[in-house]
Amino acid sequence: MQLYTIETGFFKLDGGAMFGVVPKSIWNKLNPADDNNLCTWAMRSLLIEDGNKLILIDTGIGNKQDDKFFSHYYLHGNDSLDKSLEKLGFHKNDITDVVLTHLHFDHCGGSIIRENDLLKPAFPNAIFWSNEAHWKWATQPNAREKASFLKENILPMQESGQLKLIDLPKEKIENQLSSSVFNDAISVRFVQGHTDQMMLPQIKYKDKTIVFMADLLPSVAHLPLPYVMGYDMFPLTTLKEKQIFLEEAANNDYTLFFQHDPKIECCSLQITEKGVRPKETFTLKEWK
Repeated sequence: MQLYTIETGFFKLDGGAMFGVVPKSIWNKLNPADDNNLCTWAMRSLLIEDGNKLILIDTGIGNKQDDKFFSHYYLHGNDSLDKSLEKLGFHKNDITDVVLTHLHFDHCGGSIIRENDLLKPAFPNAIFWSNEAHWKWATQPNAREKASFLKENILPMQESGQLKLIDLPKEKIENQLSSSVFNDAISVRFVQGHTDQMMLPQIKYKDKTIVFMADLLPSVAHLPLPYVMGYDMFPLTTLKEKQIFLEEAANNDYTLFFQHDPKIECCSLQITEKGVRPKETFTLKEWK
């Protein structure tokens, strides 16, 4: 098995929304905002080469939306999904599976492309993986999340016949983390605080465990328990999920892979007087 970082570019989001109740006087030192109170964030994906499988976790924001949409998010940087795959010698046609942590536009927008005003999967040979509860949540959205669940990003997966749903745990356990096996090396953790049944892929690699954090922990700066995004649907659930996960991760020497941290790809953890904090930060290439 080989793991590869896939950079799909940067975008901007409101710093207050990203750090919730944490005052700007504190979070602005961690990720300084521009004059519009916007901070830069990565949209980092993970590629897993495992035998004859080429598995992509999340696909970034894509490029099919109109100028008005993109004007809100200030896309920048030289990276894209296509460029990152090409640097590694891969093409979208090579992808066999796309695991979508959840269906917010910055995580799944690159899954669907627009050609001649037709929407079609960007990965013609891939299976798209979600789960039944989250699919229902995303296709019948509440008013608060509706702007994040864009039907043009989601419905073509099902219409193409390429959508499959990962089995959920037999029972939903509040404020705890469950898992369901995707294959021998990859399991999926289900968490509820950010959005219903978000999936965090957990990978056995080089005799260690690496966890794709998605929006449970968007960045290293979000490790302290109260640092919960204003975007989260159920912030107290997120708080409990973070506590449970971080204790487990620190005690078992997990490596965390950050999707949105603008500078840091990965970190190990240590338990301090202030709680679980980063021990070492590094890129996936540097990981030993």
